[in-house]
Amino acid sequence: MSRLAHDRYCDEIAHQLGRLRSVVTSGADLSATVPTCPDWSLEELVRHTGGALRWVELLVRTRAEKEIGLSEVPGGTGPEATGDAAALDAWLAESGEAVVAALREAGPDAVVWSWSGINTAGFWARRMTHEITVHRADATLAAGLPYEVAPEVAADAVDEWLDIVRFVQRALPDDSASELRGTDRRSLHLHATDTVPELNAEWVIELTEDGVVWRRGHEKATVALRGPLTSVLLAFYRRLPLDAPGLEVRGERELLEFWLERATFG
Repeated sequence: MSRLAHDRYCDEIAHQLGRLRSVVTSGADLSATVPTCPDWSLEELVRHTGGALRWVELLVRTRAEKEIGLSEVPGGTGPEATGDAAALDAWLAESGEAVVAALREAGPDAVVWSWSGINTAGFWARRMTHEITVHRADATLAAGLPYEVAPEVAADAVDEWLDIVRFVQRALPDDSASELRGTDRRSLHLHATDTVPELNAEWVIELTEDGVVWRRGHEKATVALRGPLTSVLLAFYRRLPLDAPGLEVRGERELLEFWLERATFG
């Protein structure tokens, strides 16, 4: 499937950031533990997300040829005071405006270092879109607020996650994702039940001896995960349990659980 346009990724970063800021200013308890990221409080999650945006802004703006340490990012840790929703919101707003401006100015083909081997600003536009899309879900769920995302963005987030799993299998042979291989033709099928046919929001994922192979389409598989696209996305990212309302698992549930336990990069 083709990716979204570069400008659309930039627009989506700005949109997702606005929605995340609304969580910060909603009166939610910033010290509360995030259930889907239990090592973080809501404030720590927000600081992580804003810091990532500032890191990418620096990479793209300077056309970095090698990795820049997070400690080298100006303002990367956020406001000095903790528990200050207004200061955190202002820092997030500034972070988002800066990274979107840098990405738009660079364009998708500008050469920029990345950990993926795809050394372009376009890689970072896509990565940050889905970084903030999923972490906004973490924040929204922690605050007990409703969550939704545009279908084409959710579908592209699934595509990107599968691309990352394949990259990890190639580049990090000791990672748990290396166990997602096989010679017995095991496969998974993700099936969004609430989208238009043109989106083709279905995925077939095969665990081959050489690694994960995936494609969009409707095919019989060892196990299938069915439900609304947003729920499928969040379950596939381990943000919703497989037994969440609206989700259905058909076939060998153990294989899907095996996948979720090992596809944990990031």
